[in-house]
Amino acid sequence: MLAETLSSTPADTTIDLPYTYLHLQTWTRATNTIIRTDIRRWRHADGSGREVTRRAPDLAGVDHQPRPDERPLFDHATPTTHRHPPGSLHPYLPEPVPADPTQLAKLLAPAELASEPAYPRLLAGGVIGLATSQHLNRPQRATALRVLARITGITYRGTTTDIAGRTGLAFHVTADGSTTVLIIDPTTGELLAAHERINGSIKPGLFSYVLILARGHTTDTVTPPATG
Repeated sequence: MLAETLSSTPADTTIDLPYTYLHLQTWTRATNTIIRTDIRRWRHADGSGREVTRRAPDLAGVDHQPRPDERPLFDHATPTTHRHPPGSLHPYLPEPVPADPTQLAKLLAPAELASEPAYPRLLAGGVIGLATSQHLNRPQRATALRVLARITGITYRGTTTDIAGRTGLAFHVTADGSTTVLIIDPTTGELLAAHERINGSIKPGLFSYVLILARGHTTDTVTPPATG
């Protein structure tokens, strides 16, 4: 099982530094538009931090598949900086993240919905939300993978490549009129990318796509990690 064989990452050795750093690129549905955003986020344990965002031009319609040639658009976009005072920049879940998969699953999706058709989608979305909000160390990544393994109907579809050119293991969750794909690094267990498409008859198309391009820890809110 993948969760049993994970390797550590450089970020796993820098957890004593005060700021967690994440660099994301996202494509997100907003009614009939796709919003494209590059996000660099530094977050302190006290909830303070800094975010630098860049927006590529919005796309009309939702029948869209993100492409590698869209990513350079972020480099030409004007950056916007947001400074967050203590208590205003929250992680997806309070630290420490539970080490028990059952307890983690309860925090990621309401247990009372476990028999509902939407539950697999909610649980997969919870894992994605967690990985795109805060750094997960090796044991925490293993726990998140064990949560994924318990999702009803999840299927392994072999290796695939995200639009940043990184190869990972593809896992599909089809539920509640949508298909979610998670691309996992086969060595470290890190989530590289995830995307969800709506399959139903009402506004089918892209719901979201996210790339996690860098993660780690820093001493300040200016400099990305050396590995980022």
